Amino acid sequence: MKKIIVLSTLAGSLLLGGAYKLPEQSLNSMALGAAYVAHTTEADTAYFNPANMAFMGDKQYIDGAVTLIRLPSNVYTLIDPYSGESKTENIVVPTIHYVAAPAGDFRWGVSIAVPGGLTKRWDSAYQKLYAEEFTLKNVEVNPVVSYKINEKFAVGGGVRLVYSEGVVKSDGRETTPYPIAREMEGNTIEFGYNLAVTYRPTDDISMAVTYRSNIDLNEEGEANLYFGGVGEQYDAEVSVPLPAALNIAVSKTWNNRFTLEFVYERTYWSAYKSLDFNYDQDILNPVLEEAFNTPIPKNWKDTNTFRVGATIEMDKITMMMGFAIDETPVPEETLGFELPDSDAKVFSMGFRYQQTESLSWGAAFLYDSKESRSITPGVNSNEVLANGGSFHEGGAYLTTIGVSYEY
Repeated sequence: MKKIIVLSTLAGSLLLGGAYKLPEQSLNSMALGAAYVAHTTEADTAYFNPANMAFMGDKQYIDGAVTLIRLPSNVYTLIDPYSGESKTENIVVPTIHYVAAPAGDFRWGVSIAVPGGLTKRWDSAYQKLYAEEFTLKNVEVNPVVSYKINEKFAVGGGVRLVYSEGVVKSDGRETTPYPIAREMEGNTIEFGYNLAVTYRPTDDISMAVTYRSNIDLNEEGEANLYFGGVGEQYDAEVSVPLPAALNIAVSKTWNNRFTLEFVYERTYWSAYKSLDFNYDQDILNPVLEEAFNTPIPKNWKDTNTFRVGATIEMDKITMMMGFAIDETPVPEETLGFELPDSDAKVFSMGFRYQQTESLSWGAAFLYDSKESRSITPGVNSNEVLANGGSFHEGGAYLTTIGVSYEY
């Protein structure tokens, strides 16, 4: 019998692949499609490039935003009864950032962000065998400091504290000769770090490099395995990497009004080689043992993302727009229903209105357009996807409203 890849949903969404990665963590970054590393101006600087805190004004800054994420259905097409359609999801994500006033050449800040996690659910029989439901809450607290070496050069960095919890369900009772199912709830707290450096050769050019470390998310929880109507509870754990990411960015400003920024992002997904679950006791049922306790190869690849953002500053209104080309890390051989990912193009735009000298507010919209993806018959190890077929639609629509205050 083919392996029943239930908690690969955990890894897929927890790892925040191209489809579920959420680099946009503020109004500005959403409007610019995350082309917001070298030229950062608000309190969200603490998250996107803490080195730039050293060049901000002698004030305190605070920034808050709320994002509504709409995930349209993914449609898988083969032949009946294998075709299916996932549910549409609507998720609300809040973020907040703060930068303190400088203390000499030092400065500190903190961000509370949601770098990914989202939800994927299928009702169709063959799809819910692998991903009936996955719901993940993922929160990062990121305190940072910066140091101004001189008027052109600054460094920064901080500690990443990531908390995640999730619910995973899979149901094979309609489609397998053995009535099996699994449910799991788990959580973890893990630590990492981030580093940043900015060089400003002139007042209108900024060059920056940022790095966010790999974090191994060692999820621990309870797993209920069912054979027929009989269930057995286990303590279970699985480790998956939240991969490292390197950003290299440069921005140029003309007449203090128009700024263009280019960002190259390298995400080190190759750390995700396999998915291996461990239980606190032996699984005596041989069907459940084969289905749920065999390491699953993933063999993801490192990816490149190319971003460009433009900012136009007028008297009281700042207009922003962005575009990105984003690669998927998921090879055809290990593509699954829990993460039907593909290459994407990202389009974004937004504005900020300066209400008073201290208060500004605005809105942004981002569209993540996923390419359709066909599966070559005989390539994928999934017993359904081995027959071929294709994924359509999906993608994401993100709408953000945000407020900034400085004092």
